[in-house]
Amino acid sequence: MTESYKTNHCHRTTLQIPAQVSCLSLGEPHQLFVGSDDGSVRIYDMATLKVLKAIRGLGAVSSITFHSQTKSSPARLWVASGRQALSFLLGADKLILTSANISSKLDIGADDDDVVNELLINAKGTHMAFCTDSGSVGVVDLSNNKVTRMRNSHDNICGTVQFIPDRPSELISGGYDSTFLHFDFLQGSVLSRDDLSAAPPSSGVSLSPPFILSMSISSGGVIAAGTADGRVYIGTAGEKSLEGPGGRQKRRRRWDGLKGEGKLVEEVARGPIAALTFTAPRKFLTCTLLGKVTGHQIHGSVADGTLLLESQWTHQCRDISKVNSITTSGDSIIIGGFQKDGRGVIEIWTKTDDVNIASAGVDE
Repeated sequence: MTESYKTNHCHRTTLQIPAQVSCLSLGEPHQLFVGSDDGSVRIYDMATLKVLKAIRGLGAVSSITFHSQTKSSPARLWVASGRQALSFLLGADKLILTSANISSKLDIGADDDDVVNELLINAKGTHMAFCTDSGSVGVVDLSNNKVTRMRNSHDNICGTVQFIPDRPSELISGGYDSTFLHFDFLQGSVLSRDDLSAAPPSSGVSLSPPFILSMSISSGGVIAAGTADGRVYIGTAGEKSLEGPGGRQKRRRRWDGLKGEGKLVEEVARGPIAALTFTAPRKFLTCTLLGKVTGHQIHGSVADGTLLLESQWTHQCRDISKVNSITTSGDSIIIGGFQKDGRGVIEIWTKTDDVNIASAGVDE
Protein backbone atom coordinates (compact mmCIF):
# COMPACT_ATOMS: atom_id res chain seq x y z
CA MET A 1 0.00 0.00 0.00
CA THR A 2 1.43 3.36 -1.02
CA GLU A 3 0.19 6.91 -1.29
CA SER A 4 -0.17 6.38 -5.06
CA TYR A 5 -3.53 4.73 -4.45
CA LYS A 6 -6.12 7.33 -5.36
CA THR A 7 -9.21 8.31 -3.43
CA ASN A 8 -11.93 10.73 -4.44
CA HIS A 9 -12.22 11.85 -0.80
CA CYS A 10 -10.83 15.33 -0.25
CA HIS A 11 -10.27 17.30 2.93
CA ARG A 12 -13.26 19.59 3.43
CA THR A 13 -12.65 21.24 6.78
CA THR A 14 -10.97 20.98 10.16
CA LEU A 15 -12.76 21.78 13.42
CA GLN A 16 -10.75 22.49 16.55
CA ILE A 17 -12.02 22.25 20.12
CA PRO A 18 -10.21 22.75 23.44
CA ALA A 19 -9.94 19.08 24.56
CA GLN A 20 -9.17 15.91 22.68
CA VAL A 21 -12.00 14.19 20.82
CA SER A 22 -12.61 10.83 22.46
CA CYS A 23 -15.65 9.61 20.47
CA LEU A 24 -17.96 10.42 17.56
CA SER A 25 -21.53 9.39 16.82
CA LEU A 26 -24.32 10.34 14.44
CA GLY A 27 -27.95 11.22 15.09
CA GLU A 28 -31.03 12.43 13.31
CA PRO A 29 -31.40 14.50 11.28
CA HIS A 30 -27.79 14.95 10.12
CA GLN A 31 -26.34 15.62 13.53
CA LEU A 32 -22.78 14.87 14.64
CA PHE A 33 -22.12 14.18 18.34
CA VAL A 34 -18.58 14.82 19.56
CA GLY A 35 -17.42 13.67 23.01
CA SER A 36 -14.27 14.97 24.71
CA ASP A 37 -12.10 13.98 27.62
CA ASP A 38 -12.86 17.29 29.39
CA GLY A 39 -16.41 16.05 30.06
CA SER A 40 -18.12 17.90 27.23
CA VAL A 41 -20.32 16.87 24.30
CA ARG A 42 -20.93 19.07 21.25
CA ILE A 43 -23.79 18.54 18.82
CA TYR A 44 -23.07 19.82 15.30
CA ASP A 45 -25.33 20.36 12.31
CA MET A 46 -23.55 18.41 9.55
CA ALA A 47 -24.81 20.82 6.86
CA THR A 48 -23.54 24.03 8.46
CA LEU A 49 -20.97 22.59 10.93
CA LYS A 50 -22.41 24.92 13.57
CA VAL A 51 -22.83 23.82 17.19
CA LEU A 52 -26.54 23.30 17.94
CA LYS A 53 -26.26 22.27 21.58
CA ALA A 54 -23.62 21.28 24.12
CA ILE A 55 -23.31 19.32 27.34
CA ARG A 56 -20.69 20.38 29.89
CA GLY A 57 -19.47 19.49 33.35
CA LEU A 58 -19.34 15.70 33.07
CA GLY A 59 -16.40 13.41 33.67
CA ALA A 60 -14.33 12.28 30.67
CA VAL A 61 -16.67 11.09 27.89
CA SER A 62 -15.79 7.69 26.40
CA SER A 63 -18.80 6.92 24.19
CA ILE A 64 -22.02 8.43 22.83
CA THR A 65 -25.08 6.78 21.28
CA PHE A 66 -28.28 8.36 20.01
CA HIS A 67 -31.77 7.03 20.85
CA SER A 68 -34.24 8.12 18.19
CA GLN A 69 -37.64 9.52 19.12
CA THR A 70 -40.49 7.01 19.31
CA LYS A 71 -44.23 7.31 19.92
CA SER A 72 -43.68 6.75 23.62
CA SER A 73 -40.26 8.36 24.14
CA PRO A 74 -38.56 11.60 23.03
CA ALA A 75 -35.13 11.63 21.38
CA ARG A 76 -32.30 11.37 23.85
CA LEU A 77 -28.55 11.03 23.96
CA TRP A 78 -26.77 8.43 26.07
CA VAL A 79 -23.29 9.36 27.22
CA ALA A 80 -20.70 7.08 28.85
CA SER A 81 -18.71 8.89 31.53
CA GLY A 82 -16.64 6.97 34.05
CA ARG A 83 -18.62 3.99 35.33
CA GLN A 84 -21.97 5.52 34.38
CA ALA A 85 -24.32 5.81 31.42
CA LEU A 86 -26.16 9.14 31.43
CA SER A 87 -29.11 10.16 29.25
CA PHE A 88 -30.12 13.67 28.17
CA LEU A 89 -33.33 14.77 26.48
CA LEU A 90 -32.51 16.73 23.33
CA GLY A 91 -35.85 18.44 22.77
CA ALA A 92 -35.30 21.11 25.43
CA ASP A 93 -34.74 24.72 24.35
CA LYS A 94 -31.61 25.02 26.49
CA LEU A 95 -28.43 25.30 24.41
CA ILE A 96 -26.08 24.28 27.24
CA LEU A 97 -26.95 21.22 29.29
CA THR A 98 -25.18 20.15 32.49
CA SER A 99 -25.35 17.31 35.00
CA ALA A 100 -28.48 18.99 36.36
CA ASN A 101 -30.24 18.04 33.13
CA ILE A 102 -29.52 14.29 33.32
CA SER A 103 -32.77 12.38 32.78
CA SER A 104 -31.41 8.91 33.62
CA LYS A 105 -28.27 7.78 35.42
CA LEU A 106 -27.17 4.12 35.40
CA ASP A 107 -24.23 2.58 37.25
CA ILE A 108 -22.71 0.24 34.66
CA GLY A 109 -19.19 -0.34 35.94
CA ALA A 110 -18.59 -2.46 39.02
CA ASP A 111 -16.67 0.40 40.72
CA ASP A 112 -15.13 3.79 39.92
CA ASP A 113 -12.18 2.14 38.13
CA ASP A 114 -14.45 0.09 35.88
CA VAL A 115 -14.88 2.64 33.07
CA VAL A 116 -17.57 2.16 30.42
CA ASN A 117 -15.80 2.03 27.05
CA GLU A 118 -18.66 1.81 24.58
CA LEU A 119 -22.43 2.26 24.44
CA LEU A 120 -24.47 1.23 21.39
CA ILE A 121 -28.24 1.15 20.80
CA ASN A 122 -29.68 -1.53 18.51
CA ALA A 123 -31.57 -0.75 15.30
CA LYS A 124 -34.99 -1.17 16.93
CA GLY A 125 -34.10 1.08 19.85
CA THR A 126 -35.05 -1.55 22.43
CA HIS A 127 -31.66 -2.31 23.99
CA MET A 128 -28.33 -0.61 24.61
CA ALA A 129 -25.13 -2.68 24.74
CA PHE A 130 -22.15 -1.76 26.88
CA CYS A 131 -18.63 -2.97 27.69
CA THR A 132 -16.17 -1.96 30.41
CA ASP A 133 -12.55 -1.93 31.56
CA SER A 134 -13.09 -5.01 33.75
CA GLY A 135 -14.03 -7.00 30.64
CA SER A 136 -17.75 -7.15 31.35
CA VAL A 137 -20.37 -7.01 28.59
CA GLY A 138 -24.08 -6.38 28.99
CA VAL A 139 -27.26 -4.70 27.86
CA VAL A 140 -29.74 -2.15 29.15
CA ASP A 141 -33.43 -2.77 28.45
CA LEU A 142 -34.46 0.73 27.38
CA SER A 143 -38.11 0.16 28.25
CA ASN A 144 -37.25 0.11 31.97
CA ASN A 145 -33.47 0.84 32.13
CA LYS A 146 -32.76 -2.59 33.62
CA VAL A 147 -29.05 -3.45 33.44
CA THR A 148 -28.10 -7.06 32.66
CA ARG A 149 -24.51 -8.32 32.57
CA MET A 150 -23.48 -11.40 30.64
CA ARG A 151 -22.33 -14.35 32.72
CA ASN A 152 -19.09 -14.62 30.73
CA SER A 153 -16.65 -11.74 30.39
CA HIS A 154 -13.27 -10.92 28.89
CA ASP A 155 -10.07 -11.54 30.82
CA ASN A 156 -8.94 -7.99 30.14
CA ILE A 157 -10.39 -4.66 28.98
CA CYS A 158 -13.37 -4.94 26.65
CA GLY A 159 -13.26 -1.94 24.34
CA THR A 160 -15.85 -2.61 21.65
CA VAL A 161 -19.30 -4.17 21.26
CA GLN A 162 -21.71 -4.54 18.32
CA PHE A 163 -25.22 -5.85 17.76
CA ILE A 164 -25.62 -8.44 14.99
CA PRO A 165 -27.90 -6.97 12.27
CA ASP A 166 -31.32 -8.64 12.00
CA ARG A 167 -30.59 -10.82 15.05
CA PRO A 168 -32.86 -9.52 17.81
CA SER A 169 -30.92 -11.08 20.68
CA GLU A 170 -27.32 -11.41 19.48
CA LEU A 171 -24.27 -9.21 20.05
CA ILE A 172 -20.51 -9.55 19.85
CA SER A 173 -17.68 -8.02 21.87
CA GLY A 174 -13.93 -7.70 21.38
CA GLY A 175 -11.34 -7.36 24.11
CA TYR A 176 -7.74 -6.77 25.02
CA ASP A 177 -7.56 -10.49 25.73
CA SER A 178 -7.58 -10.85 21.90
CA THR A 179 -10.91 -12.66 22.08
CA PHE A 180 -14.29 -12.24 20.42
CA LEU A 181 -17.36 -13.31 22.44
CA HIS A 182 -20.70 -13.80 20.64
CA PHE A 183 -23.69 -13.68 23.01
CA ASP A 184 -27.40 -14.32 23.11
CA PHE A 185 -28.02 -11.38 25.41
CA LEU A 186 -31.56 -12.40 26.33
CA GLN A 187 -30.24 -15.73 27.61
CA GLY A 188 -26.94 -14.27 28.84
CA SER A 189 -25.06 -17.13 27.20
CA VAL A 190 -22.08 -17.39 24.83
CA LEU A 191 -23.04 -18.72 21.39
CA SER A 192 -19.53 -18.76 19.90
CA ARG A 193 -16.05 -17.30 20.38
CA ASP A 194 -12.76 -16.87 18.58
CA ASP A 195 -9.26 -16.08 19.78
CA LEU A 196 -6.59 -14.20 17.84
CA SER A 197 -3.03 -15.41 18.11
CA ALA A 198 -0.12 -13.00 17.87
CA ALA A 199 1.37 -12.44 14.45
CA PRO A 200 4.87 -13.89 13.89
CA PRO A 201 7.68 -11.38 14.56
CA SER A 202 8.73 -9.34 11.54
CA SER A 203 12.50 -8.95 10.96
CA GLY A 204 13.13 -10.13 14.48
CA VAL A 205 11.08 -7.31 16.02
CA SER A 206 8.14 -8.33 18.21
CA LEU A 207 4.85 -6.73 17.27
CA SER A 208 2.23 -5.40 19.67
CA PRO A 209 -0.21 -7.93 21.14
CA PRO A 210 -3.35 -8.46 19.03
CA PHE A 211 -5.62 -6.45 21.31
CA ILE A 212 -8.98 -5.90 19.59
CA LEU A 213 -9.29 -2.12 19.43
CA SER A 214 -12.10 -1.51 16.93
CA MET A 215 -14.93 -3.46 15.34
CA SER A 216 -17.83 -3.06 12.94
CA ILE A 217 -20.45 -5.35 11.38
CA SER A 218 -21.93 -4.63 7.96
CA SER A 219 -25.63 -4.66 7.16
CA GLY A 220 -24.96 -7.98 5.42
CA GLY A 221 -23.53 -9.63 8.55
CA VAL A 222 -19.78 -9.42 7.76
CA ILE A 223 -17.53 -8.61 10.72
CA ALA A 224 -14.32 -6.59 10.52
CA ALA A 225 -12.08 -5.77 13.48
CA GLY A 226 -8.83 -3.88 13.90
CA THR A 227 -6.03 -4.89 16.25
CA ALA A 228 -3.17 -3.22 18.07
CA ASP A 229 -0.64 -5.03 15.85
CA GLY A 230 -1.96 -3.52 12.61
CA ARG A 231 -4.09 -6.43 11.41
CA VAL A 232 -7.72 -6.71 10.40
CA TYR A 233 -9.91 -9.70 11.18
CA ILE A 234 -12.58 -10.42 8.57
CA GLY A 235 -15.39 -12.93 9.16
CA THR A 236 -17.75 -13.67 6.26
CA ALA A 237 -19.32 -16.94 7.45
CA GLY A 238 -22.30 -15.03 8.89
CA GLU A 239 -22.94 -13.09 5.70
CA LYS A 240 -26.50 -13.10 4.41
CA SER A 241 -27.02 -15.16 1.28
CA LEU A 242 -29.65 -15.26 -1.45
CA GLU A 243 -29.94 -19.01 -1.47
CA GLY A 244 -33.60 -19.25 -0.49
CA PRO A 245 -36.50 -19.86 -2.89
CA GLY A 246 -37.14 -16.98 -5.27
CA GLY A 247 -33.85 -15.31 -4.32
CA ARG A 248 -35.01 -14.62 -0.77
CA GLN A 249 -32.35 -14.45 1.87
CA LYS A 250 -31.78 -17.76 3.56
CA ARG A 251 -31.98 -17.26 7.32
CA ARG A 252 -29.61 -19.27 9.46
CA ARG A 253 -30.50 -20.41 12.94
CA ARG A 254 -27.88 -18.05 14.33
CA TRP A 255 -25.08 -15.82 13.12
CA ASP A 256 -21.93 -17.81 12.22
CA GLY A 257 -19.54 -14.94 11.61
CA LEU A 258 -16.76 -16.33 13.83
CA LYS A 259 -16.50 -19.68 12.04
CA GLY A 260 -13.08 -20.56 10.69
CA GLU A 261 -14.28 -20.89 7.14
CA GLY A 262 -14.83 -17.46 5.70
CA LYS A 263 -12.16 -15.85 7.90
CA LEU A 264 -9.23 -13.67 6.86
CA VAL A 265 -6.62 -12.10 9.15
CA GLU A 266 -4.24 -9.76 7.34
CA GLU A 267 -1.74 -7.07 8.24
CA VAL A 268 -2.82 -3.76 6.71
CA ALA A 269 -0.80 -1.21 8.74
CA ARG A 270 2.39 -0.71 10.74
CA GLY A 271 0.56 0.45 13.81
CA PRO A 272 -2.63 0.04 15.85
CA ILE A 273 -5.96 0.12 13.98
CA ALA A 274 -7.64 2.63 16.28
CA ALA A 275 -10.92 2.95 14.39
CA LEU A 276 -12.90 1.01 11.79
CA THR A 277 -16.31 1.33 10.14
CA PHE A 278 -18.23 -0.27 7.27
CA THR A 279 -19.41 1.97 4.41
CA ALA A 280 -21.14 -0.79 2.38
CA PRO A 281 -21.88 -4.52 2.88
CA ARG A 282 -18.32 -5.44 1.77
CA LYS A 283 -16.47 -2.14 2.05
CA PHE A 284 -14.95 -0.63 5.16
CA LEU A 285 -12.48 1.99 6.37
CA THR A 286 -9.62 1.54 8.80
CA CYS A 287 -7.74 4.32 10.53
CA THR A 288 -4.46 3.89 12.37
CA LEU A 289 -3.65 5.62 15.63
CA LEU A 290 -1.39 8.01 13.69
CA GLY A 291 -4.10 8.92 11.20
CA LYS A 292 -3.63 6.82 8.08
CA VAL A 293 -7.08 6.05 6.61
CA THR A 294 -7.46 3.15 4.17
CA GLY A 295 -10.46 2.01 2.16
CA HIS A 296 -10.84 -1.77 1.81
CA GLN A 297 -13.10 -4.07 -0.19
CA ILE A 298 -13.77 -7.77 0.40
CA HIS A 299 -13.95 -9.90 -2.76
CA GLY A 300 -14.86 -13.49 -3.57
CA SER A 301 -15.92 -16.36 -1.37
CA VAL A 302 -14.55 -19.34 0.48
CA ALA A 303 -16.58 -21.76 -1.63
CA ASP A 304 -14.50 -21.14 -4.76
CA GLY A 305 -11.27 -20.18 -2.99
CA THR A 306 -11.38 -16.55 -4.12
CA LEU A 307 -11.91 -14.76 -0.79
CA LEU A 308 -9.49 -11.84 -0.51
CA LEU A 309 -9.15 -8.36 0.93
CA GLU A 310 -8.22 -5.51 -1.41
CA SER A 311 -6.88 -2.24 0.00
CA GLN A 312 -8.06 0.27 -2.59
CA TRP A 313 -6.71 3.62 -1.37
CA THR A 314 -5.00 5.27 1.55
CA HIS A 315 -4.73 8.85 2.72
CA GLN A 316 -3.07 10.55 5.69
CA CYS A 317 -4.93 12.85 8.07
CA ARG A 318 -3.76 16.42 7.67
CA ASP A 319 -4.29 17.93 11.11
CA ILE A 320 -4.67 15.01 13.55
CA SER A 321 -1.69 13.61 15.47
CA LYS A 322 -3.57 10.71 17.06
CA VAL A 323 -6.99 9.30 16.13
CA ASN A 324 -9.64 8.01 18.54
CA SER A 325 -12.72 7.63 16.35
CA ILE A 326 -14.04 7.52 12.78
CA THR A 327 -17.55 7.56 11.34
CA THR A 328 -19.27 8.28 8.03
CA SER A 329 -22.30 10.36 7.07
CA GLY A 330 -23.48 10.14 3.47
CA ASP A 331 -20.46 11.05 1.33
CA SER A 332 -18.48 12.36 4.29
CA ILE A 333 -15.80 10.74 6.44
CA ILE A 334 -15.41 12.24 9.93
CA ILE A 335 -12.27 11.55 11.98
CA GLY A 336 -11.71 12.68 15.56
CA GLY A 337 -8.65 12.82 17.78
CA PHE A 338 -6.14 15.36 19.03
CA GLN A 339 -3.13 17.40 17.97
CA LYS A 340 0.38 17.41 19.42
CA ASP A 341 -0.55 20.14 21.88
CA GLY A 342 -3.47 18.04 23.21
CA ARG A 343 -6.22 20.13 21.64
CA GLY A 344 -9.14 18.30 20.10
CA VAL A 345 -9.55 18.15 16.35
CA ILE A 346 -12.06 16.83 13.82
CA GLU A 347 -11.32 16.36 10.13
CA ILE A 348 -14.18 16.07 7.66
CA TRP A 349 -13.51 14.65 4.21
CA THR A 350 -15.97 14.60 1.33
CA LYS A 351 -16.33 12.65 -1.92
CA THR A 352 -16.92 15.82 -3.90
CA ASP A 353 -14.02 16.32 -6.30
CA ASP A 354 -14.30 20.11 -6.29
CA VAL A 355 -13.79 21.13 -2.68
CA ASN A 356 -12.82 24.47 -1.20
CA ILE A 357 -10.54 23.55 1.68
CA ALA A 358 -11.48 25.46 4.83
CA SER A 359 -10.22 25.55 8.38
CA ALA A 360 -12.61 26.38 11.20
CA GLY A 361 -11.49 28.17 14.33
CA VAL A 362 -11.61 27.06 17.92
CA ASP A 363 -15.11 26.47 19.25
CA GLU A 364 -15.19 27.48 22.88
